[in-house]
Amino acid sequence: MRMLKPGNVLLTLAAAGLIGLAPAFGQNTTSVRTYRCADGSQFIVAFYPWDSRAFVQIDGGEVTLPRRLALWGGQRYSRGGVTLRISKTGRISVKRPLRPETACELNEPQ
Repeated sequence: MRMLKPGNVLLTLAAAGLIGLAPAFGQNTTSVRTYRCADGSQFIVAFYPWDSRAFVQIDGGEVTLPRRLALWGGQRYSRGGVTLRISKTGRISVKRPLRPETACELNEPQ
């Protein structure tokens, strides 16, 4: 059995600690937005600078959407029948299971 040197153990523990704190480092640049859609639904989406996924709260649940290839340009996130599209011009649309794709807009506070 190979023994780890004390210096290596400390480096490993320090790296593990930093990985655990990663969310705290980028909170000032996290983007969280609420959108209202043409079909009357609303959703909240969060983007974190250290993660390529979109974190969405929609229809009373949460879903993490990995970024997918968008052949038409812009950005596309999709999983489990939920697709979020963001065009190059900033237009947002969402597609959910058994529902047509619907256009959405930023829900600005009044």
